[in-house]
Amino acid sequence: MTQAISIPRWRAWILGARPKTLPAAVAPVFVGTALAYAHDRFSFWPALAALIAALLIQVGANLANDYFDHAHGLDTNERIGPMRVAQSGLIPMNQLKAGIILVFAITAAIGVYLILVGGWLILAIGATSLIAAVAYSGGPYPLSSNGLGDLFAFIFFGLVAVFGTYYVQALHYSPLALYVAIPIGALTTAILIVNNYRDMETDARVGKRTLAVMIGPAATRLEFIGLLALTYSAPLVLWLAGQLSAWVMFSWLSLPLAIKLVRTLYRPVSGPILNQALAGTARLDLVFSLLFTIGLVLS
Repeated sequence: MTQAISIPRWRAWILGARPKTLPAAVAPVFVGTALAYAHDRFSFWPALAALIAALLIQVGANLANDYFDHAHGLDTNERIGPMRVAQSGLIPMNQLKAGIILVFAITAAIGVYLILVGGWLILAIGATSLIAAVAYSGGPYPLSSNGLGDLFAFIFFGLVAVFGTYYVQALHYSPLALYVAIPIGALTTAILIVNNYRDMETDARVGKRTLAVMIGPAATRLEFIGLLALTYSAPLVLWLAGQLSAWVMFSWLSLPLAIKLVRTLYRPVSGPILNQALAGTARLDLVFSLLFTIGLVLS
């Protein structure tokens, strides 16, 4: 049974795009571009195209998640997260499907330009990213419902996104592009962990086997802490190894935000508080990435 909700259609589309998750798309482009700048390889138009494409892939993945979770009966009135536009009836399923196709079509059009700049490697990166955005919630084996969502987030919103952004500007491979992607992938995954931690009980009831459901609350909290530890150790290791200057430690100014989030997960909390923790983790992703970006540029 859907909720009797009525808001303007344009607001429903914004709700479906989940703007609070967009830092996960912006962060890797900032970091990849900063590294390209540090290597004297910055190129404005490829960087801008990569940013727009990353945002569209994130929006498309969010809309597809909304569509497929409702189609599979995974979103119910018992969920404690923000309202979903398909489950609530705010956007009819046929219109939502058309919107998903349109978003990915625009992404593909931008991808043509990036392929002309970066060649076949960018084609492979773009194609696999679009496939993964749909496979996260759809297809015969949805990644998000089979414990693979965390790995997907780390690979595609961390390693692939940062490396692809760097490559399309520098036009050559650098191992450092993968090293600096590690903390970005870790923070993006941390956002997903908080989301799945919040939804653990309702997901379990409908048979959605996220990694949080599979390993339980205690191990999920430890996973979150482990990813934050990886996030903050990466700049330190890169500095001590002589790969980057001490400026990358500028990113540690965001550490108080991370500590606050850990404390929140270890207290008795409600759905609204975990919604705030989810927004706070996305904020941490953005703040850390901006500080890390500044450090890379100054390096």
